[in-house]
Amino acid sequence: MCKAEKFLYHRRLWEMKVKYLGDSKIEKLKNSLVSRSRMSLWMIRAMTILLLWSCFVHLVALGEMWGPRLLKSWPSCFTHHDFPTPSQMSSLPTKLALPPKRIYHNNGYLMVSCNGGLNQMRAAICDMVTIARYMNVTLIVPELDKTSFWNDPSEFKDIFDVDHFITSLRDEVRILKELPPRLKRRVELGVYHTMPPISWSNMSYYQDQILPLVKKHKVLHLNKTDTRLANNELPVEIQKLRCRANFNGLRFTPKIEELGRRVVKILREKGPFLVLHLRYEMDMLAFSGCSHGCNRYEEEELTRMRYAYPWWKEKVINSESKRKEGLCPLTPEETALTLSALGIDRNVQIYIAAGEIYGGKRRLKALTDVFPNVVRKETLLDSSDLSFCQNHSSQMAALDYLISLESDIFVPTYYGNMAKVVEGHRRFLGFKKTIELNRKFLVNLIDEYYEGLLSWEVFSTTVKAFHATRMGGPKKRLVIPNKPKEEDYFYANPYECLQLLHEYNGNSLEATK
Repeated sequence: MCKAEKFLYHRRLWEMKVKYLGDSKIEKLKNSLVSRSRMSLWMIRAMTILLLWSCFVHLVALGEMWGPRLLKSWPSCFTHHDFPTPSQMSSLPTKLALPPKRIYHNNGYLMVSCNGGLNQMRAAICDMVTIARYMNVTLIVPELDKTSFWNDPSEFKDIFDVDHFITSLRDEVRILKELPPRLKRRVELGVYHTMPPISWSNMSYYQDQILPLVKKHKVLHLNKTDTRLANNELPVEIQKLRCRANFNGLRFTPKIEELGRRVVKILREKGPFLVLHLRYEMDMLAFSGCSHGCNRYEEEELTRMRYAYPWWKEKVINSESKRKEGLCPLTPEETALTLSALGIDRNVQIYIAAGEIYGGKRRLKALTDVFPNVVRKETLLDSSDLSFCQNHSSQMAALDYLISLESDIFVPTYYGNMAKVVEGHRRFLGFKKTIELNRKFLVNLIDEYYEGLLSWEVFSTTVKAFHATRMGGPKKRLVIPNKPKEEDYFYANPYECLQLLHEYNGNSLEATK
C-alpha cells in the first residue's frame, strides 16, 4: 500500500473513531438529561406531597381547636366536648397549634381594674375582652381587686393561666401583659384618662362614647368593670365571644387545676357528691344584714362589721323583713331541712364550697346531724397542699369553682356571683343538675312547717313540686326591659351558646320566673 493510500486509510479510521466516540457522548448526555429530568420531576412531586401533607396536618390541628369557626358563622361557640374538663386535662397532650393572630388597626390601649370577688371579676374580664375586640383596641391583662373586703393580693397570673388567656384569644383581640414602655411611663406619670363605664350598657355606648376617648388619650383606664355590659339585646356574635372568653379563654393555673383534680378524685373514690355553696360566712351576713338564727352577741358583731366598711352603703336593715322577701342566704338549719325535703340521700357526700361558716360547728350541727358525710377542702387535703393559697380567698374560690363544676349536683343557698357563674358553666357542660332554690318560697314554707301548719309529707311534696323545673335545664333568660338587675343574668344562662337547646321544642325554651 502506498503512502497516500495509508494516509487515507488512517484518516478514515480516525474519523470513524471520532464519530463513534462523539455519538456515544451525545447519547450519554441525552441519557443524563433524561435521568436528571426524571429526577427533578420526582423531587417536585415529593416536595409537593410533603407540602400538602404539612398543610393537612396543620389544618387538622387548627380544626381541632377552631373547627367550629370554619363550619359555622363567626364567632363560634363550642359545645362542652370541645373544652376538656379539669379531670381530663392531665391526659390530654399539649396542643402546639395556635389560632392565627387577628390583624387590625389598633385604636389604642384599654386598661381595666376589676372589682369584687373572683366570679364577679371573671364575668367582668369576659366583658372587657368582648368590648376591647369590638373597639379594635389592645387589652392589657386585667388588674384584679386587692382592696375589697377580702384583701386578696393575688395577681391575674396567680389565678389564671395568663399565657393561655393571651394566645387562645389572639385571633379576636390583642392582649398584652403590660403597656409598651413609652406608654407605661406616661401612665406612671398619671398622663392617662380613667373612668367607670355605665352599667348594663350596650355596644353602641362603647363605640360612640368610650372609643373616642381611647383614640383621644391613647390609653383609657376603666376603674369599674362589674356588670358593665347588658344581659340582652346584644348581637349573637357579642354573646358568643363572651362565652368563648369564659369557657375557653379563662383557665386556672396548672397548680390550682391539679389540686382541683386531686379533690375530685378523692370524692369520686367514695361515690357521687353534692357541692353545697353554703353562703353563710360572716362578711355575707354583715353585708346583707341577715341575722336569722343568730344570738344577740352575733347580731351586734355583724352590725359593727357592717358599719366598719363605708362602701357597704346599706346600714339599717330589718333582717326578718329581708328574709321574708327571699333576700337572705338560707341558714344551715334551713338548708338541712330543704335538702331533706328534696329527697337528697342522707349518705351522700356533701362538699361545702364556701369560706368559714359563721358560728362554726355549732351552726353546722343541724346540717351534719342529718347529712353526716359533710366535707371541706381543709378536711380532704393536708394543710401543706393548701399553703400556696392560704389567705388568698380568690385562689380558694377558684378551687371551689372547679370542684363545683365536677359535682353530680350543685346547690347554692344564695344566688350570688359564684352561684350564677357556676350555674351557667354547668349548663354549658351539658345542663348538669343545679338546684335553683327559691328562697322566698322556701322560708315562708319552712315557717309554716315549724309552726305545725304543714305535715312533713305535705312540706316535702310541695318543695319537690315547686323545684321540679328549677334543675338547671334549658330555658331562655327572663328579660325585663329597663330593669337589668331584676332580669336573668347572662352568665347564669348563656343560652345563645348552648347548642343543645336546639334539640328542645319551643315550649321548653319559654322564659320562666
